[in-house]
Amino acid sequence: MSALEFDERTSRRIEATYLTADVVRQRRVVRETLALRPGERVLDVGSGPGFLAVEMADEVGADGEVCGIDPAAAMLAMAAERAGGAVEFRQAGTDRIPYPDGKFDVVVSTQVFEYLEDVPGALAEVRRVLRPGGRLLLMDTDWDSTVWRSNDDALTSRVLLAFEQHLADPRLPRKLPGVLAAAGFRDVRTSVLPVLNVGYAPDSFSEGLIALVSTFVPGRDGFTAAEVERWADDLRGLGDDYFFSVNRYLFQAVG
Repeated sequence: MSALEFDERTSRRIEATYLTADVVRQRRVVRETLALRPGERVLDVGSGPGFLAVEMADEVGADGEVCGIDPAAAMLAMAAERAGGAVEFRQAGTDRIPYPDGKFDVVVSTQVFEYLEDVPGALAEVRRVLRPGGRLLLMDTDWDSTVWRSNDDALTSRVLLAFEQHLADPRLPRKLPGVLAAAGFRDVRTSVLPVLNVGYAPDSFSEGLIALVSTFVPGRDGFTAAEVERWADDLRGLGDDYFFSVNRYLFQAVG
């Protein structure tokens, strides 16, 4: 597995994707599912460019607290600028979360655990900083659910298989209910959040994904930059016939 490098360029691309209607809707669903209350203490694991953390800070109010951790300095810089002091951000991974036992009422992590080599270890850390009876929400993608129309399905399958190399487990969601139970979480509930783009649009989630794929795949599995560019141009050229769908899965549990 060779992970994406979250440098300034990649971080800015991800930030742009987070501004699309698809991901704005995703954050709304996450917040509605969490149903945060004023005064709650929340940790965002893998807080990225900080959009969700800032929105949650508004919901918990002045008596609450939102903290975010992320290993990428470029992401943290964007998040801190966006939050303007409303959220505390720290550079850290899930191997050692830099907060004391039982500090948080809620822990949320979106599109992070599929990148982790040690999911049980990360869940142990999450459970440590979550108060007894606190709430956990994870969201991850099963990349087998991807449906992407192209004029060369074999090429698209090869490109997506190469892209999966940036993840530790591209099919993590199907395992998470059992892994959460084994980690001591209870009342595990699962729901699905599809992302659907019909007709090509430059401000969609899947266009952002095309850009990430085009950055990551060249040089892997024998792909040249020209081959990947041909793949991307084919998709973008479909116009009204463009079709993309992928499923993201939400897992709620009690610590």
